[in-house]
Amino acid sequence: MNHLLIGKTAPHFTAKAVVKGKIVDEFSLRDFLGKYVVFFFYPLDFTFVCPTELHAFQEKLSEFEQRNTQVVACSIDSWFTHCAWLNTPKIKGGIEGVEYPIVSDLNKNISRNYQVLKEDEGIAYRGLFLIDKQGIVRHQLINDLPLGRSVEEVLRLVDALSYFEKNGEVCPANWKLGAKSMKPTQEGLVNYFK
Repeated sequence: MNHLLIGKTAPHFTAKAVVKGKIVDEFSLRDFLGKYVVFFFYPLDFTFVCPTELHAFQEKLSEFEQRNTQVVACSIDSWFTHCAWLNTPKIKGGIEGVEYPIVSDLNKNISRNYQVLKEDEGIAYRGLFLIDKQGIVRHQLINDLPLGRSVEEVLRLVDALSYFEKNGEVCPANWKLGAKSMKPTQEGLVNYFK
């Protein structure tokens, strides 16, 4: 199985989702063409690492919005379970206060199409996809279940993609907004290392 979606159109789906506490029957990433999308999978509602990640994305949501980026989460739980988790306080392991959409992948087709389904358990690995304004996957990361992700790194990657699209220069290792970039040529590399 080829796990590389980079450079391909993000797999399309229409599914139920919970958005700001309300169930949406026909949610689609296509509704966000013209924006960047950070689409991430997590294994299960009411677990342990998962709420830390969902809250971490919520805490930085305004920074994603400033970057014209929509955050969307997805798990194999039902929309009813998502609603129950959203109504559970953080202090009790819930995600009360999370405002971005949470997609229900009850039939596991979305996880399968994004190639993050852990078949033996029927849950998704911690997959994350940065999708550009045209709907093309530009970054993917898949963590095993015990390994939480860095939201700061996701913001850095959105900045790098946006910078490249605006300026045509590439972003070297550990690049951050405001740091030196380079032209994608031998001369650009030489100038970068000067």
